[in-house]
Amino acid sequence: MAASFSGSAKAEICRGMAQKRCCAQAACFGILLFCNSFGADGIRIITESQDLARNLPKMFKKAFGLEFDVQPDSDAAGKMNFQILKPEKIAVIMDAYGFDIRDTFCLHINLPVVEEDCCRAAFLKGAFLAGGSVTDPEKGYHLEFTTTHQAVARECYSLMEEVLGFCPKSAKRGGGHVLYMKQSEMISDFLTFLGAPVAAMGIMEAKLEKELNNRVNRRCNCDDANTSKVVEAAQEQLAAIRILQEKGLYQQLPLKLQQAATARTEHPELSLTELAAMMEPPITKPAMNHRLKKLIHMAQEATT
Repeated sequence: MAASFSGSAKAEICRGMAQKRCCAQAACFGILLFCNSFGADGIRIITESQDLARNLPKMFKKAFGLEFDVQPDSDAAGKMNFQILKPEKIAVIMDAYGFDIRDTFCLHINLPVVEEDCCRAAFLKGAFLAGGSVTDPEKGYHLEFTTTHQAVARECYSLMEEVLGFCPKSAKRGGGHVLYMKQSEMISDFLTFLGAPVAAMGIMEAKLEKELNNRVNRRCNCDDANTSKVVEAAQEQLAAIRILQEKGLYQQLPLKLQQAATARTEHPELSLTELAAMMEPPITKPAMNHRLKKLIHMAQEATT
């Protein structure tokens, strides 16, 4: 089955995960604060990303020298479950982030862990990999990531403003706190920052395609409207010419008006510009329009 746009973006991010231990810890911090469960009673990370599933054991080994107590088979698919249940392992991880397993009740972003620029990027990568998603740009522009920790959402908001120069929007959904973006440029910049330039390019290509299609549609609608006006005008002109013929006035018309009437009768589909070019000698579009309006005026006088 083809990967979703979000899955492809995460796969691209995973290929560029940091190699330094400090960045591995920062990435794991982002994962833990945005994963399913992180507390004294256990850690549980559930993901559908095969790429994240392959990277998680290596990242936790590099960051903490620990292995998961529960993890899926290497060929598992669907939702994959990673767990750390042993208190001594949980204590090591929480201590790395300045938390005490015995009395920590409210998690937050420990700023020394994300002090360096490389670690900030690694943290946001982990946050997106664990709790984030991005909509296929063919359907719309929406990127979000969710945490159950209010302080984490608030501090991540500030971190993104400092690092990226722009802010996501925030909302509550159920028991979660959501940070999200709906502007294509912001989403593209954020994905580029996370190390997913191909996905970012996909956002911009989709935007350009939509804008092109919109321009084409507007042009077609404009052309349709213009075509309708041409058809209506031609019908009015042909009706006027028929009246003049029925009233026996056609042969009395000046030669220039007879030429205009004949051209319109023989070529009802042509525009004024095209009819004007057929005159002998050729005339301007306004002049052609004047002749046809004169025919309509004469027909109106003949019926009153």
